Amino acid sequence: MEIPFRAVLIDWLANDPALGAALNAVVEEAPSRVALPWLALTASASTNWGTKTLAGREIRVALELNFRSDDPLGCAALVAAIEARVESLPYDQAASGFRIASLAMLKARAEQRGEAVRVVVLEYRARVMAA
Repeated sequence: MEIPFRAVLIDWLANDPALGAALNAVVEEAPSRVALPWLALTASASTNWGTKTLAGREIRVALELNFRSDDPLGCAALVAAIEARVESLPYDQAASGFRIASLAMLKARAEQRGEAVRVVVLEYRARVMAA
């Protein structure tokens, strides 16, 4: 369920008109040759979250926003838009083989990586059950 969840989440983010206008790419893993800003689902891990009769997973994902700015608040609106889009992901994903039981933001962190490149990492936990 982890791989289908990743695919659904990337597709959901990539097909948002506001994010599409603000980002040069929404991809799985860091892109090799894309101008900033871009968003990538850079890591995930899953554990069993099933019942005796139904398969389930707890999936943790990390989204990494890379952008260029001298202003620490330079991406605040973009981060808010990403968070809103993730949190509006429809729970019924039966076509992809699962249903989301819960989706929660776990933590965020920000760092500067030189030459005004900034990174914000957003970590989420999704609990999903087989459809």
